[in-house]
Amino acid sequence: MKSYTAKDIRNIGVFGHAGEGKTTLTEAMLFNAGLIDRMGRVEDGSTVTDYDPEEIKRTVSISAAIAPYEWNGSKINIIDAPGGFDFYGEVAEAMALADSALIVVGAVSGPVVGVEKSMALCKKANKPRMMVINQMDRENANFDKVVDALVDKFGPSVVPIQLPIVEGGAFKGYVDVTTMTAKLFDAKGDKETAIPANLSDRASQFREALTEAAAESDEELMEKFFENGELSQEDLMSGLCKGVLDGGLTPICCCAAQPNIGVKTLMDNLVHYMPTAAEAPMRAAVDAKTGEAVTVDPNGKFSAQVMKTVADPFVGKISLMRIFSGSLSNTVAPYNANSEKLEKPGTIYMMRGKNLITVDKLEAGDIGAMAKLQFTNTGDTLCDQSAPVKFESIDFPKPCIFLAVTAKKQGEDDKIISGLNRLKEEDPTMTIEKNAETGDVLICGTGETHIGVICAKLLNKFKVEAQLSDPHVAYRETIRSTAEAEGKHKKQSGGAGQFGVVQMRFEPMPEGDFEFVNAIVGGVVPKEFIPAVEKGLKEAMLHGVLAGYPMTGVRATLYDGKYHPVDSKEVAFKSAARLAYKAACAKASPVLTEPIYRYDVLVPDEYMGDIMGDMSRRRGRVIGTNPTADGTEVIAEAPQSEMFKYATDLRSMTQARGTFKAEFVRYEDVPANIAQKIIEQAKKEDDEEE
Repeated sequence: MKSYTAKDIRNIGVFGHAGEGKTTLTEAMLFNAGLIDRMGRVEDGSTVTDYDPEEIKRTVSISAAIAPYEWNGSKINIIDAPGGFDFYGEVAEAMALADSALIVVGAVSGPVVGVEKSMALCKKANKPRMMVINQMDRENANFDKVVDALVDKFGPSVVPIQLPIVEGGAFKGYVDVTTMTAKLFDAKGDKETAIPANLSDRASQFREALTEAAAESDEELMEKFFENGELSQEDLMSGLCKGVLDGGLTPICCCAAQPNIGVKTLMDNLVHYMPTAAEAPMRAAVDAKTGEAVTVDPNGKFSAQVMKTVADPFVGKISLMRIFSGSLSNTVAPYNANSEKLEKPGTIYMMRGKNLITVDKLEAGDIGAMAKLQFTNTGDTLCDQSAPVKFESIDFPKPCIFLAVTAKKQGEDDKIISGLNRLKEEDPTMTIEKNAETGDVLICGTGETHIGVICAKLLNKFKVEAQLSDPHVAYRETIRSTAEAEGKHKKQSGGAGQFGVVQMRFEPMPEGDFEFVNAIVGGVVPKEFIPAVEKGLKEAMLHGVLAGYPMTGVRATLYDGKYHPVDSKEVAFKSAARLAYKAACAKASPVLTEPIYRYDVLVPDEYMGDIMGDMSRRRGRVIGTNPTADGTEVIAEAPQSEMFKYATDLRSMTQARGTFKAEFVRYEDVPANIAQKIIEQAKKEDDEEE
């Protein structure tokens, strides 16, 4: 493939709901461009962009993959994005790599939630977009019904530029609304024909809508339209391209990717309507030294941003980047503006699926890759050291579900941690953390399927098998009344003895975890033993008196005691403090407490009743609602123990339209009936360990 400059490069992301044919459409494009001899099938695991073992096994896209091809004198970098909601981190990467978006809509299913989310992401990122109604070869395909639903959902700016010609239930050709001509598909190329009578009125209707959209894109065109009542063909096409670029128009095409019908026409339309890398808006950036906003000059010094990282077990870390200015060659030593370190020059690649294709140079506007960058992660900016800039960070979805992970084989826990850290390099939507209170190692992700795929990759790439379980809840214990007790430690069995007596008062402390008060007067406990009493208490309070959970919210006052001038030692007073703690707290109304989180749940209005009812079933309470542009925000508080699988359940209740964020707020008493079960379970586990 020859070297292209920004004016001849188009970076197009393919988005939409899972199962609508995005990968198959990408495969058809590569076939039409002459890059593959035959089209692979998702079901067979033979496509270029679904190459990961888990993608082949599950027959769904999991990772964003790039597939460059040449068409009509342009280089098209197609980015095939997953449609599954668990993998929206990959969608965020694809959106950052792309300058424009092709949203795939099913001819049977219509604008389902994946289409809504793709459209919302495009609007948020200000990306020009087109839609293609795919699977026109399927039984029950209904182009008109889908278009009406799209217009109803997204408004009149969504307008077809093609109408399908369907004869005897078969997709035979299309009407080009922009030229008001009709063509039938032919093995040797499209064959012109008369517009079918049943499509004439609808074609005229959409032609009028397109003309108005074109006129609205430019003041000069608007004046021409008012003067003449119409636009010339040249003005129409110019106005449509401007409308697409500024987001005021979303053209709709049609095709059937599986039998490769209408895909070549779609490829022509992508070149015609989608902006080049030179026309696309420049990504926001700041001066790395001053932090002030700057506009990057595409003709200036080298700058790029790493949008995706692939952890390859053979090649190592592969960094996929979009070049915004200058050029990248194997003599360039990229400077990482985020880590403030210089990377070594290396081989420059173009990626097509899993294949790395060596190239001499990549120009501004293109997408390429480098391997084994030492200091670089996803989102980092690479640039010329003499002109350091930082591009805006990628907006990744936050992890919303976490599960405890352990190695299936004993002794392989370190391998699990090492493998997860390697996978974290390529997946910014996962986090790994160790809960200091429970000891659990937690994988946090965007869904159960996401975490399941992470564990499968651990096995495929690093040969270590993980097992998942619900995390332990970080319960705590506290007291609700005041009690006093004596702790007496006396040991005399030949040789030096041990003696220590403490009189202590334990009372609730609403604010804080623990306070030790020394109220000794007259030296009844010598001052050198006071620290031992406090230390003994802190050690004892790691295990509560009910179920062994940490004891918190306690003020302990040492007010009296006894000592022996010979036998008293620090160890004796530590033991005495522990005895006093156990005796007093057992009669100070001990209770079990649990972490309470605040949940801000954003849902369309029609799901409000379900969400509020479900929250009540989880022992939660709704504390307020806020109307938003996207629906209603429900603010609730609920115990963490009831919410581990909330991400999955919310997705199910709202057809994946609901989102939430969680934040710890406080600890509250566990209801008595539930506390009793937790205490019994803890005692049972202790007995089993013994």
